[in-house]
Amino acid sequence: MFDFVHNNKRLLQIILAVILLPFAFFGIDSYFRAGDSVQGLATVGDSRISQREFNEALRERQDAIQRMLNGRADAALLDNSELRFAVLEGLIRQRLLINQALRSGMVISDQQLQSVIGELPVFQDEGRFSFQRYEQFLKSQGMTPAMFETRLRNDLILQQADDAYSDSVFIPRTVADRLLRISGQQREVSQSIVAPDRFLAQVKLEADAAKKYYDGHQDEFRIPEQARVEYVVLSADTLSSQIQVDPAEVRKYYEAHRAQYEIRETRQASHILVTIDAGASAEARQKARAKAEEIYSQLKRNPEKFAELAKQYSQDPGSAANGGDLGFFSRGSMVKPFDDTVFQMKVGDISAPVESQYGFHIIRLTAIKPGQVKSLDEVRGQIEAELRKQLAGRKFAEIAENFNNIVFEQSESLKPAAELARTAIQKSGWITREHADDARLNNPKLLQAIFSEEVLRNKRNTEAVEVAPGVLVAARVVEHKPAAVQPFAEVSAAIVKKLTLQQAGQLAIQDGRDKLEKLRQGKDVQVTWGAPQLVSRNEAKGMSEPVLRQAFKADAGRLPAYAGADNPGGGFVLLKISRVVEPEKTAADKQTALTEELRQVIGQEEMAAYIDSLKRKTTVKISKELLEKK
Repeated sequence: MFDFVHNNKRLLQIILAVILLPFAFFGIDSYFRAGDSVQGLATVGDSRISQREFNEALRERQDAIQRMLNGRADAALLDNSELRFAVLEGLIRQRLLINQALRSGMVISDQQLQSVIGELPVFQDEGRFSFQRYEQFLKSQGMTPAMFETRLRNDLILQQADDAYSDSVFIPRTVADRLLRISGQQREVSQSIVAPDRFLAQVKLEADAAKKYYDGHQDEFRIPEQARVEYVVLSADTLSSQIQVDPAEVRKYYEAHRAQYEIRETRQASHILVTIDAGASAEARQKARAKAEEIYSQLKRNPEKFAELAKQYSQDPGSAANGGDLGFFSRGSMVKPFDDTVFQMKVGDISAPVESQYGFHIIRLTAIKPGQVKSLDEVRGQIEAELRKQLAGRKFAEIAENFNNIVFEQSESLKPAAELARTAIQKSGWITREHADDARLNNPKLLQAIFSEEVLRNKRNTEAVEVAPGVLVAARVVEHKPAAVQPFAEVSAAIVKKLTLQQAGQLAIQDGRDKLEKLRQGKDVQVTWGAPQLVSRNEAKGMSEPVLRQAFKADAGRLPAYAGADNPGGGFVLLKISRVVEPEKTAADKQTALTEELRQVIGQEEMAAYIDSLKRKTTVKISKELLEKK
């Protein structure tokens, strides 16, 4: 809608993610000031980071971790000293940048702020800003408009500071072109693998080599403690499938929630906007009103000129080029004065100038799409699923307490719990303290309960553990194997094979290196080369990364050139480079993309150096007691 927004698209994509970046630590222990007075959790120069601000940032990071792990993050991962330090580190970095930016006179005007808010998708309804959505979102986040706008203003200042570095980096065209040519170069490479198998007959192990290896690597042959369990699952989803919904309840729900199935009326309008700054004087405001009144007078004389006058006079760049057309929108999508006016108009009406926070709008209503309500038959399946879910939730809550009690009180068997849950007792494969193949059993708290002394030694049921929202599991051990070391007799053959292959591999590597040296000296060497293939740094065609790296490190000034590398699968790989193919002229779009990438990388390095200089000039103090407080 406004030009400022188009220059901050990258920011708009992340502004509501509210995830702090995991900044590298920079010696946070040095900030602890024993005996010093720290106002709040931390102070950065003259500004303060409050405990509440830190708690909110920590919660946002924890929520982000939960989303990445689909809600299965362990409690220890969500609150530990490393995470708390990283969160505070990010807040300190931000505060350093913001304080310096404000001292330098960097500001975000009210109009710029309004423009950004107006373009955020979360506040839009059918592509247009909705003040109602704006208010609802802030309420759901527990923020006032002032809190959100302060936070957004700071984020924009940080973005400007970041852009100041990335935008100022100059990458010579020759550098980008050279890098593209290097990355696009192809080499014709033939391979010859010196395999360990050829040297097996030469290996002579000492008589006690396997036993010595066994004695020195006991952990390699250790079998962890294992158990097999039977278990019962109480699940809201399972209960839901057992529930029949009364058709009368479906109709009752439909009548009570008709508004939920309403397709709202939408209207299409065009406007001519004469803008005013938020802090404009009364004289400037009156001047803008007079201009809007003059345009309105022209429209009263000739309404058909609306689109023409919008292109000529409207100061909304997002709609002016389209004759002021704003498309279709529903009630509540626009700011209140605009919204109130347009939903009182008839098709073809042109309003007198309407004042809003953005300026004066002259509005023309061009079309109306009436609202309608979906029929019961259209939404019956949706309602049945919702009612089934609600009933299952209530039933789960009712049964869950009894399920817990019966598992505990009748701890010698899971049969009563299975009868209560109306489900079958299931059996697992072998599980360990760290892992179970069944996702419902692979829960840290449940595994800990299974391997507890009460369950293992006393043959009792585990407690009922909530392994996921609406899912309780109770288990009992039916078979147990303590941790043990495999007997030497069972593994001796495997050890001999492993040691033989290791030594054969070393002989193969030595043989390969000897042959490579002779090839480079121009000596005659018996080597069977594979078919040549054209490879590049981006197209390895099956080559491992270490082998490909050696192929491109070889000096190709004189061909054929030879190189070699230890084979990740064992042995040695000889390489013959017989041809080099330079890329054709670099495409302009690729050069532009690489230049931008290099600018970003160098800009980030310069920004890191800048922040480091700010750290040395600023006194930072942290309350260790508050930081570690859970």
